[in-house]
Amino acid sequence: MELVRATEAAAIRSAPFIGKGDKNAADKAAVDAMRKFLGTVSFSGLVVIGEGEKDNAPMLYNGEVVGNGQGPACDIAVDPIDGTSLTAAGRGHAISMIAVSDRGSMLDASSVFYMDKLVAGNEGIGVLDIRQPIAENIRALAAAKKKPVDEMRIAVLDRPRHERLIAEIRATGAGTRLILDGDVAAGINAARHDTRIDMAVGTGGSPEGVATACAVRALGGFIQGRLAPGSDLERSNGAAAGLKFDYVYEAHELVRSDNTFFVATGVTDGELVRGVRRERGIITTESIVLRSRSGTIRRVSADHLEDKWLDH
Repeated sequence: MELVRATEAAAIRSAPFIGKGDKNAADKAAVDAMRKFLGTVSFSGLVVIGEGEKDNAPMLYNGEVVGNGQGPACDIAVDPIDGTSLTAAGRGHAISMIAVSDRGSMLDASSVFYMDKLVAGNEGIGVLDIRQPIAENIRALAAAKKKPVDEMRIAVLDRPRHERLIAEIRATGAGTRLILDGDVAAGINAARHDTRIDMAVGTGGSPEGVATACAVRALGGFIQGRLAPGSDLERSNGAAAGLKFDYVYEAHELVRSDNTFFVATGVTDGELVRGVRRERGIITTESIVLRSRSGTIRRVSADHLEDKWLDH
């Protein structure tokens, strides 16, 4: 619940900026709120994955230590808003998220910004392989799920780099769920049993990949990642940091712990969680909490007095 308070705070503070066109202002409000609340959590949290380096946005920086110093030593991955552009545009599926695992267990992929990812539910274990053509993976997963291929829905970031991938998916007869941003939520939805997304695939942020792995491990799902450096400098920096290239990271290598937490609060409405709502002096939030050790999924709905949050 302490982690939930931090993501709730970030989501609430960013809410006044929804649809206002200023993603950095929304991100700064969320970062400041999350940092403040993380300072009260009973742990010693080391930020292994923070967001912001890609566009000089405000951030909780890599190497920052948060928490009150009491309790367990943990690695944390944070994104006060996964989907700042979505928030600024007033579009759906933006979330505030924190992933936590035992100290030293998260892959520190911060020196390489992008990663090829493949995510699905537990039916994908022993069936899918990111090295296979996407058509083979779709057909294999459809067979494992006992679904016709033409009923499969594949989440992909809507980017020019994915034009060929999207064409190959559709050539199988499967449908795409094109997402503008926020591939953490898409990956989690692919790993859940109760959504219309069967698989998430494509190149997205490597920090988001590690955070997604924390959630997927709690869901008992499937994830693979392969680093995709954008330049020779990134490759050399990654190699110096001990990262492997032309190598497939499995779920247990992305997060080497059986004790992971993933917490997200909705900023704007999405399939994973509802966004922040304000009505008659009350702010309503919805959060999801995943824990791998217990294998539980919890949803937390909360009402907050608006004058405690947005007037001061």
